[in-house]
Amino acid sequence: MRPVDNPKHRYNREQVEWVEAPPFAALELHEERPKTILSENDSPDIGFRYSLNPYRGCYHACAYCYARPSHQYWGFGAGTDFERKIVVKVNAPELLRERFERRDWVGEPITFSGNTDCYQPLEAARRLTRQCLEVCAEYQNPVAIITKNGLVARDLDVLVRLHESTQLRVYVSIPFVDAEHSRALEPGASPVHKRFAALAALSEAGIETGIAIAPIIIGLNDGQLPELLTRARDAGVQHAFITALRLPGEVAGVFEARLRETLPGYAGKVLSGIHQIRRGKLNESAFGERMQGVGPRWQLVSDLFDLHTKRLGINTSDRGTHVPQASTFRRPGPQLDLF
Repeated sequence: MRPVDNPKHRYNREQVEWVEAPPFAALELHEERPKTILSENDSPDIGFRYSLNPYRGCYHACAYCYARPSHQYWGFGAGTDFERKIVVKVNAPELLRERFERRDWVGEPITFSGNTDCYQPLEAARRLTRQCLEVCAEYQNPVAIITKNGLVARDLDVLVRLHESTQLRVYVSIPFVDAEHSRALEPGASPVHKRFAALAALSEAGIETGIAIAPIIIGLNDGQLPELLTRARDAGVQHAFITALRLPGEVAGVFEARLRETLPGYAGKVLSGIHQIRRGKLNESAFGERMQGVGPRWQLVSDLFDLHTKRLGINTSDRGTHVPQASTFRRPGPQLDLF
């Protein structure tokens, strides 16, 4: 457990300071019954329209997670609260089924997850992601998955059904080869070797897989690209993509504090590298630039990625996370019993 530590809340004027050392933060679950379950995206630099997030907050506790500021919309903090106060959307499968039954739904692809990880550790017990995927399989609705957790392999049976009836692509996010770096900046995520094992299991079952090397943290993991891509190829992946580190709002403070605490020897080099690809800033929020860097340092990363994906035969069919639309979607109707 980590001690309670939240950056200043952008919406709440009242702040609480601990008189003594802050206590350690235990996991808190908050059940929610939202009215809708699909989020619609119109950002021009994100390759999907609809996403589904069964949970708010994430136990993976990635210091760089761009979703941290969104936790403040519900009165929580973007720091430890984001990692330990998890909101569970208990009616997610029912809401998805209701959406599929509406006549205006035509079967567009759904991405799990667009915000917080759908396979974070809590999913092992709650199984909301699995239930939602079962609904997608029943309706033959196209799906894409992005996760940092090897738990995705648990649902191989459902994923095989999806693969056999519609379009499915599963990306596993693995930004580090070095286990020390992973533990330092994404302490609640699956160990690196388990993520590669999940990719191998899914690929062996015939499922279309990819690696998300995200985020690229200049000065820390940019030099690990060749090994990450080689191990991904050995695990059978067909696709790969990279994104530059994003530090919107309160994320910048959380990331820098964690970096200096856990990897102090890299802090100066990493912060300098971020400034080099962000025009002297820590973050870029403009569409078209927030997912990638600028300048010669980022061009080296981009060229290295292109060189090794070409060498390894990755991304030979396309270069994105987008799952193409198709006419596989159908609403199951009553079956006539002939016997």
